[in-house]
Amino acid sequence: FVQKMGGWITTEDMADHYAEWVEPSCTSYRGFDCWQVPPPTQGLNTLMALNIAEGFDLADMGYQSVDAYHHLIESMRLSFGDAMQYIADPAHMNVASTELLSKQYAATRRAMIDPNRAQVVITPGKPPSHPDTVYLTCVDGDGNACSFINSVYMGFGTGLVVPTTGIALHNRGSSFVLDPEHANALAPRKRPFHTLIPGMVTRNDELWASYGVMGSMQQAQGHLQVISNMVDFDKNPQEALNAPRFSVRFEEGIFLEDLVTTEVVKGLQAKGHPITVREPHGIFFGSGQIIRRDPESGVLTGGSEPRADGAAIGW
Repeated sequence: FVQKMGGWITTEDMADHYAEWVEPSCTSYRGFDCWQVPPPTQGLNTLMALNIAEGFDLADMGYQSVDAYHHLIESMRLSFGDAMQYIADPAHMNVASTELLSKQYAATRRAMIDPNRAQVVITPGKPPSHPDTVYLTCVDGDGNACSFINSVYMGFGTGLVVPTTGIALHNRGSSFVLDPEHANALAPRKRPFHTLIPGMVTRNDELWASYGVMGSMQQAQGHLQVISNMVDFDKNPQEALNAPRFSVRFEEGIFLEDLVTTEVVKGLQAKGHPITVREPHGIFFGSGQIIRRDPESGVLTGGSEPRADGAAIGW
């Protein structure tokens, strides 16, 4: 069927496919261990941004303040610069994940942030090297958790549905790069960079939160912002999701929700950020779900995205 439609996938390709049990990537953020699915997802993108942002006293800057927005946005932009250059199928990455997550490397990236001005151009760093999305999470009474996300990428993926099966074929292969020298270059038996990143946070080896924020390239940015809201500003899961968000849009500059105050918008513009104010919508700013667990009492607290459908349900 795929070949009839002009594609290259063969039945042998399907037969050769196998799933891997992978070890999650992790970094610490102010005493919290934040977990993400490893490459080729953009999970490292969240963790790199957290490493950079950790060096700033965001709580002292103030919740929803110009300075807090500025430093989170710049942390995210620097992280994207590395993510789009280096994250690929781990078997083909030319920089190890451990190097990208190095606190020392984050410090070199953090030093590039001017507290008063947005960077005009973001370029990848040089870390040291050596030779339609659905999200759900559940937590049980013992603190066991599942953080799960699935997507066929663009609307109905390729737009092809295998006859008599109802199976829609995804188009994640479109995330490959056609530059043969790029780590994410299109090649046989290789997985492309992709955006799917269910997340978890632990503290002292105990589950603290299981969460995800859907929305293509907004996922890593949403993760950064909801973690910062909960850790830096002591917001509960629902407050963390309700809070106004930014979205780094590459060529389109920075989107801010119209829930953000005029003072913040003008303050960021004064620092050189190209700001566009948009209505709160999951298509631009992502949509998330969070379950947080009190490690001492075991009490669970849920939050569900106000920008999209979803629900937090206890049983």
